[in-house]
Amino acid sequence: MPGVCPRAEVGAMNPFTLLALLSVIAASALFIALAIYLFAIVSTLESIGGESKDYGAKASFLSKIRLGVRAIETQTGAIAPQVTRLNATLSSVRDGLVAIDNNLAGVITAVSRQEVR
Repeated sequence: MPGVCPRAEVGAMNPFTLLALLSVIAASALFIALAIYLFAIVSTLESIGGESKDYGAKASFLSKIRLGVRAIETQTGAIAPQVTRLNATLSSVRDGLVAIDNNLAGVITAVSRQEVR
């Protein structure tokens, strides 16, 4: 190329180029670390996968846990409407206890005002 002059001296790297290069290296290190930890997690999950059956498939402990959690969710599904009714009943009990407390406070006040005989 006729209009381009070669560099006479080799200087320090441009700061922008240096930062771009460091960013690429850091992003690569991040993805490599993520891949290593992902493989570690997968191997751990496979190790707790369960015992082998006759035909070579594993009975997954994780699937058994999932099935148990689903059963608990199904069994406790009826609790929500009962709790709502219980809360309404307990609110009325609370109101009754507040009335009793007020009456007892009035009795205590009246007794403390009486003259000692």
